[in-house]
Amino acid sequence: MSPRARKGRAATARRPPARRRTRRPGRRRQRADDRLIGLLVAVVLAIALVVAVVNWLLVHWWVMVAIGALAVLAGGGWLYQKQQRARWEVVRAQGLRYGLSHLDALHHSRFEDAVRDLMRRDGCPDAVRVGGGGDLGADVKATDPYGRRWVIQCKHRRNGLAGSAVGSPDLQVLNGTARQVHGADVAVIVTNGRVTAPALAFAKQQRLHVVDRHTLAAWASGSRPLWELLRAVPPPRKPTALS
Repeated sequence: MSPRARKGRAATARRPPARRRTRRPGRRRQRADDRLIGLLVAVVLAIALVVAVVNWLLVHWWVMVAIGALAVLAGGGWLYQKQQRARWEVVRAQGLRYGLSHLDALHHSRFEDAVRDLMRRDGCPDAVRVGGGGDLGADVKATDPYGRRWVIQCKHRRNGLAGSAVGSPDLQVLNGTARQVHGADVAVIVTNGRVTAPALAFAKQQRLHVVDRHTLAAWASGSRPLWELLRAVPPPRKPTALS
């Protein structure tokens, strides 16, 4: 054996055996264990708190009776106030009246609100104002006590009769959307101003209803519902106590 081979064998013999590294638990596992321990501690504390509260309430039962009585009183007071507000709204709606001078002075959006409120007064609690950009010819929608769906287009003129007249194009917009888009049984245009003769003729031909200044005055300042002031209103959709 050569001297170099002997030297290599001697070096190999002197090397200590390689030690295997022991893997320690990772930080993620340690954090998971910490979270689990924290959760268990929180659960135990919560259970202990609940048990303590229940035991205290069993001893001081009168506290629960007092809380229950206060809750009943508070609920009764809230219900009473709600009923009073509802009764006041009914009284206010029944006595709602508008004069033409008042309607003339309104902003066009407030005029639409007034028409909505008059429909509510007449017994249409679902009357809603939908006017605005993209209203597709409908400013107010309502369902009367006979089940008929009303779609109303409002045309307010601040100068009343001296303002621009409602013409056929306005009626054509209503005719094109009221039934097809909004499902109207009764399509109405309401104005505090004038309506041209061609517009009235078109409305009669297309079974549209026009509430001009004269009809509006009778409706807003009186107590009769709108369907009693208009001619050729469609028959009720469903039988009711009023039919």
